[in-house]
Amino acid sequence: MNTNLPEARRALYHDMQALHLIPLWESLHTLVPRQPTPDYEAALWRYQDILPHLMRAGEVISAEEAVRRVLVLENPGLQGSASITRSLYAGLQLILPGEVAPAHRHTQAALRFIVQGKGAYTAVNGERTTMHPGDFILTPSWTWHDHGNPGIDGVSEPVVWLDGLDIPMTRFFNGGFAENGDAASQPVARPEGHSFAAYGHNMAPVHQCGTGGSSPIFNYPYERSREALETLRRQQEIDAWVGVKLRYVNPLTGGAPMPTIGACMQLLPAGFEGLPHRSTDGTVYSVVEGRGSATIGGRRFEFAPRDTFVVPSWATLALDALDDAVLFSFSDRPVLQAIGQLREEFLPE
Repeated sequence: MNTNLPEARRALYHDMQALHLIPLWESLHTLVPRQPTPDYEAALWRYQDILPHLMRAGEVISAEEAVRRVLVLENPGLQGSASITRSLYAGLQLILPGEVAPAHRHTQAALRFIVQGKGAYTAVNGERTTMHPGDFILTPSWTWHDHGNPGIDGVSEPVVWLDGLDIPMTRFFNGGFAENGDAASQPVARPEGHSFAAYGHNMAPVHQCGTGGSSPIFNYPYERSREALETLRRQQEIDAWVGVKLRYVNPLTGGAPMPTIGACMQLLPAGFEGLPHRSTDGTVYSVVEGRGSATIGGRRFEFAPRDTFVVPSWATLALDALDDAVLFSFSDRPVLQAIGQLREEFLPE
């Protein structure tokens, strides 16, 4: 037996470097941990603190010059990454009256969740949809899209929405491509509401199929989502962990609206005190209505309307509501489900 084992090991490691070899046993517990150990943090961004900076950005750079005037919500544990979790990006985008954010497309899939204001639109592959607070809008991978704010019904005001993209995931796979349009706004090829009429009523055109695994509906109106939550709140028992919670679906498959991003909307009745639960999908929440708190991994965050917070993978989450609260959320759940890595627990009090 080698009596000078530490020195022999160091010599072995040194000699292996030239062949680009490393010993697994030195990092096994890090590579294969007993449970998830995310390197990003629970965090909350208060909308009232962000809005002044967003409006200042509107003064110093135009939507056309910026291409997308967005303040990125960068996780405190991932500085320099422009990411809110290891797989997801989030940012708040502003478009002022009369502006157009020019047409482009990219392989990164995107969602828009409308936070404030009305009078703006998003156009996706030749169809426009008017934005209203609480609407959930898709921009599937490699679809042309632009945004404009011409006003509506004589109302012209700044519009803000939450962007959610799978940028970090696409970056990990080195699958990023992008292309700018020839004009600021893409030609309108179909009337507004066409996609919802074709796919939003539990029916689908006979001779048309889906768009690369993404939902053919690209605007899920908040009015309908809120109505469904309210009806279920009256008709069924409130879940002790999540209140009343529904997931958005692709009507052609029953799966997530996009292959890489899932989304949900939930209602927490006034006085709700949720039990803790956790899952392996890192999740971003946007507060639509109401006030309450989220206790994430033992840290308590008080939320108000339009705030954003993030729950890391496998961190416990318990939600409380002072008054009726509605939360929108999105995560990388579809990917974890597809590769057999989704795990969740609903814990006792």
